Amino acid sequence: MDVTPDVLGPGYEAIELPMGRDAEGEVVATLVRRRGAEPSGRGAVLYLHGFVDYFFQKHLADFYLELGFDFYALDLRKYGRSLRPHQTPNYIESLSDYFPEIDEAVRIVRDVDGHGTLLLNGHSTGGLIAALWADKAKGEGLVDGVFLNSPFLDIAEPLVMRKLGAGLARALRPRFPKAKLPAGVSDRYPRSIHRDHEGEWDFDLAWKPILGFPVRAGWLAAVRRGQLHLHRGLDVDVPVLVMASTRSVRPTRKVLDVTGADAVLDVEHMARWAPRIGRHVTLVRIDGGLHDLVLSAEPARSQVFAELTRWTDAYLPSQGA
Repeated sequence: MDVTPDVLGPGYEAIELPMGRDAEGEVVATLVRRRGAEPSGRGAVLYLHGFVDYFFQKHLADFYLELGFDFYALDLRKYGRSLRPHQTPNYIESLSDYFPEIDEAVRIVRDVDGHGTLLLNGHSTGGLIAALWADKAKGEGLVDGVFLNSPFLDIAEPLVMRKLGAGLARALRPRFPKAKLPAGVSDRYPRSIHRDHEGEWDFDLAWKPILGFPVRAGWLAAVRRGQLHLHRGLDVDVPVLVMASTRSVRPTRKVLDVTGADAVLDVEHMARWAPRIGRHVTLVRIDGGLHDLVLSAEPARSQVFAELTRWTDAYLPSQGA
């Protein structure tokens, strides 16, 4: 296992996970690890990022360590630390292609590092992937709880546009899977969170560019298949916490202020589809929350952490408690 210092600095390690090859060549994922000074009393957290994203939220790791969890994050294949020059950034044709790296990360967390309890924490597209993986892994005792931060449970467009967009992606996928679609995330949200613009956070603009990466037909078709699978109903067999902002805003030329709301996805979609994830789902709405709720301004950010603390205390108590 190749362990090296991580770009986030002291206390963080990076573990490269070889994932074989695909049509573009060699594939890797990267497991970021931060462990406490003392053995964990709660277990571990495994974090999955969203689209045009990677793990950089050090304060999230700090929060979990204070609760007694060791912290792990996956930069999925073709994202962030795992992106290679020969690859199409963030591209995938099936969300299940991510499952092997999640499986390997879970193996390291449980079998190598010896954690008996695992919380899976997914954000946005990572939230959708986390839900699908947890459903696949049900009955295996690999995960003990799931926290989804603004999960990508539906396309943030009116019904007609959702059908047209998904239909176009499906039609292009067989022959032109990497065709760029006339869709994407507005630059208003990344500008609102980066400290060189209007925000307070620092992240690598090569891995999470302000203008994003293109939305490609194969990727959108894969996401839509995953969403429709979830809409039909999953059977995740552990407690699930879904958090979303209380409102969404669509950035336009006239709507420039995207603070205090989800400027990427429709939060009502999250509320609608959350009950389809499993038998035990808690939904919490955060007033003033951004798309990545842990990047929200105060007091919303403290509310996120307070609600997460309350939930973990209830469903993931200290080992031996």
